[in-house]
Order: sequence, then C-alpha cells, then structure tokens
Amino acid sequence: MHVSVVDATRMASQLIAAALKRFRNNFDISAFAGSSSEVFLELENSRPHVAVISAQLEDGRLAGFKVLHQLRASNLKISSVMLLDSGERDLVVDAFRAGARGIFCRGSSFNALPRCIRRIHQGQIWISNTELEFLLELVTNLKPFQIQNADAKALLTPRERDVVRLVAEGMRNQEISVALNLCEHTVRNYIFRVFEKLGLSSRVELVLYALSRENVTQ
Repeated sequence: MHVSVVDATRMASQLIAAALKRFRNNFDISAFAGSSSEVFLELENSRPHVAVISAQLEDGRLAGFKVLHQLRASNLKISSVMLLDSGERDLVVDAFRAGARGIFCRGSSFNALPRCIRRIHQGQIWISNTELEFLLELVTNLKPFQIQNADAKALLTPRERDVVRLVAEGMRNQEISVALNLCEHTVRNYIFRVFEKLGLSSRVELVLYALSRENVTQ
C-alpha cells in the first residue's frame, strides 16, 4: 500500500513517515511538504492509496482543507486522512464535508495511526464517537460548500477584505483585533457580515474562499 504523509514542514512529515515504517505494516511511504497547490500536484503525480494530510501546510493553518476539496473534485481515487491539532467541532465537520475518510488528532496515540490508515484503505471510515456526534447533530443543516467566484470580492468593504486576509493567514479574532486596532467584538461582527455576504457558514469556508481568490489573481 502506498501512503503519502503531508505536513506543514518536511521535517514533520518525515518524522511521521519514519515512525510509520517502524510498525512494519508493509507501507510504501512518501513524505513531503509544501503549499496546498504543490501538495495537490505531488499527490496527483504519486497517486498514493491513502494520503495523511495535515490541516496546516506552508500556505496557512487550514490550507490542507483546500487539498481535500481538490482531491474530491478530481478523478483521483486517493483516500484521505485529515491530521488535526484538535478535534474542534467545525474542523471535524468541514474535514468530512471536504471528503476526508478519517480524522486523526495529534493528541491521539500514534499507535492508532497505522490502524486508521489500514481501515481507510479497506474503504471504512475512521471516526471517534464524539466526532460522529458532531456529524449527527449537524447533518440536517449541512450544505455543499462552493467557493465563490471572483465577483464576490466586490461585495466586501476594504475593512472586510482586511479581515478576510488575516483570517486566511491563520489569525484568531484576538490577533486580528490587535493587527487592525479593533475590539474583538467588532472583528466578530465583520466576520459575521462577510459570512452573510458570501453565503459562507464557517471559518474554514472563509479560508478556502480567500485561497481561491489568490489563485484567481495570480
């Protein structure tokens, strides 16, 4: 089984790959890092059976979600595991919506990762009871996410575009408030208005929108 490990840095991905090799699971493992666009091209070329993809890549804390969306939209038959720093509700839900077949949190025992990869390769889902509850609670309200077109930018004020840019850089509301000299409550209001204008429902979707805008302008 060919397994690709993708993380924010080459050292991090190589450490995970080396640890997996010690389990002697007959995995053919490749490890690499890069931006979301570079990672997708690498996966497209290597065609692993399973890809373990970190949410954080070189171009942002949530850039791994863009890779998931690209894999889902492509004809590549690559099963993916999203590697998260925490099992936060929105991140878990958005990872499955983007096409992940499993969630693995860095706080979990590493011994479970080979089992997760094998299960995913067998066509199963890797999910904890808590994560499953997140999906069951929200499944009736979920809607497919579609990245907005270039014209959507015209709906935003200059200040709202500043907020979107900083969210895409991975800043939290408190950090954005300091950077823009605003109170945190005002930042939350800006984000809420951006959600309404662009038809988005989560911070991850906002990051994906911002990443799509970067690609349009390049």
